[in-house]
Amino acid sequence: MRPIKARISIGAMAHNLRVARSHAGAARVFAVIKANAYGHGLSRARRALAATDGFAVLTLEEAANLRLMGVEQPILLLEGMFGADEIATCAELDLWPVLHHAAQLDWLQHQPPSRPIRVFLKFDSGMHRLGFPLAEHAAIVARVQSLPGVAGVTLMTHFAQADEGAGVDWQLQPFLREMGSHHLPWSSANSAALLRYPETLGAWVRPGLVLYGASPFTDTTAEHLGLRPAMTLLSEIISVQTLQAGEGVGYGQMFRADRTMRVGVVACGYADGYPRHALTGTPVLVNGRLSRTLGRVSMDMLCVDLSECADAGVGSPVVLWGEGLPVDAVAAAAGTSSYELLCALAARVPVDETE
Repeated sequence: MRPIKARISIGAMAHNLRVARSHAGAARVFAVIKANAYGHGLSRARRALAATDGFAVLTLEEAANLRLMGVEQPILLLEGMFGADEIATCAELDLWPVLHHAAQLDWLQHQPPSRPIRVFLKFDSGMHRLGFPLAEHAAIVARVQSLPGVAGVTLMTHFAQADEGAGVDWQLQPFLREMGSHHLPWSSANSAALLRYPETLGAWVRPGLVLYGASPFTDTTAEHLGLRPAMTLLSEIISVQTLQAGEGVGYGQMFRADRTMRVGVVACGYADGYPRHALTGTPVLVNGRLSRTLGRVSMDMLCVDLSECADAGVGSPVVLWGEGLPVDAVAAAAGTSSYELLCALAARVPVDETE
């Protein structure tokens, strides 16, 4: 059997939820488990994060699956309804859609649900992605509150730079100033805001990345934040080559040896979810020792430097990211984000579950 596999820790996710809760204060927690729980599996995340106050997903299908799994907590649909035909299901399954454009209000007005539903009303405070303009808040809130199909309203916004030096104040203050007159509950904090800006907590917080043990910040490690990696991607060396000075390895010969050296070929490639654009020098662990990738990542294989791993050979274990090697460090070296690496785990990679 091909040796690559992912190991998912239920205990690590549960631990990370406790860390998030410790920052949330009196705010309730929506555990964000969209995109198959960032690659960790919807069912696993549901069990690991059972102590959360609610779950946040993207699609009606994800929400319906959670209800079939026995989830009784509130479920937030982060992009709301994609068509009027989804209103009835929101009522049937007691889902809380995010409303962010006028068509959704029209749907609710003309096809009200069989029983009123709670909604989150999203305003654009500067990210310019989803949300009603802040300047129109009075009319929008009044219209939504007048709809007979709406049981309750929570105001919402999303931060563009909570994980960067610019921070949140430039968005938070206009949002709070405009929304204050409505005296409604509100939600703004993503993972980064939850950990760094307590003034953003509101009634609900929406952690995602931190639940899986990665840091949202480039200047603070997950370990420093008290987080544990939930996913470890593992494989083995399946071949060893010896390069002479001047010889290259892999497609395009992107790496050439400047001396005689041993190279390990690892059973992992971009079809498994490892980034093809990862350059020479991306960290890996071989036999527990820090090493680096060499050359271009192939569909099913990548190459690693064995210069400092004299005892390594065919069958030696390799950690691509996870325990002992933070996914954040791999992502930074590969010029991407930990979000992308975790979400990209391929369906063909077998998964072992641990407590």
